Amino acid sequence: MTARQKYEALQHILKEMGTVAVAYSGGVDSTFLLKVAYDVLKDNAVGILAVSPSFPSREYQRAVETAGLIGARLEIIHTNEMDNPDYTSNPVNRCYFCKSELFERIAEIAASGRYRNMVDGSNVDDLSDYRPGLKAVREKGVRSPLQEAGLTKSEIRELSRSLGLPTWDKDALACLSSRFPFGEKIELWKLKMVDQAETYLSSLGFHNIRARHTGKSVKIEVDPSEVDRLLSPEIRIPLVQYFREIGYTTISVDLEGYRSGKLSKPHKNETAGIFPASL
Repeated sequence: MTARQKYEALQHILKEMGTVAVAYSGGVDSTFLLKVAYDVLKDNAVGILAVSPSFPSREYQRAVETAGLIGARLEIIHTNEMDNPDYTSNPVNRCYFCKSELFERIAEIAASGRYRNMVDGSNVDDLSDYRPGLKAVREKGVRSPLQEAGLTKSEIRELSRSLGLPTWDKDALACLSSRFPFGEKIELWKLKMVDQAETYLSSLGFHNIRARHTGKSVKIEVDPSEVDRLLSPEIRIPLVQYFREIGYTTISVDLEGYRSGKLSKPHKNETAGIFPASL
């Protein structure tokens, strides 16, 4: 099937659903899903934006503005995964506990009777890597229309561009908790440091940003094409000063640059076919 045929299949899937609550983050996939859902269902589609300490603060306003551009109604909820020690202990399947909390909250909205279906933006490519959150998706009865239509990430970007969505070339998003090595406890003060570090890098125009946090050390990842600029004195010297001010004692740069799924690679074979997709 072509991307256009898959797009038409997605429209048909959503039309048959009738009403949907879309788990929306402002990322490439969920924005595309919300756009198509709104085009097909109008007010019978709503976006649910979940805010918590692990959601990058720089993304909040962008997500709200993008939903407004689409025209879709948006409900903002606050999730409490940080109250769950199974989440904050940061096990390999940490995302499972986060997604369970998210979809329990969305289920409360769906239970009102107005929106019969919960949907998320998982795509076909997500089935090839390690993503424990998809186990929660299945358990909570959430449907993944992009997967059902057979859409890949590249096709979603292509279709998003044709629809005029500003997210078509947006960087990959992941929650701030993914910046910690498995087993290191997730705490609010650490999340704040990561958020401040990445907001600073974003303000300088860098892309595919990750501030990998261990103790009070940080390893910076940016797009491979931007590593040289990151290391230039005019960027590096004030960056080091700022990172020390927010609490980091050791600051390093990953010379390889950002590459999706670095933390998940060692675990892919352990759960292949059970918990697909990357961090």
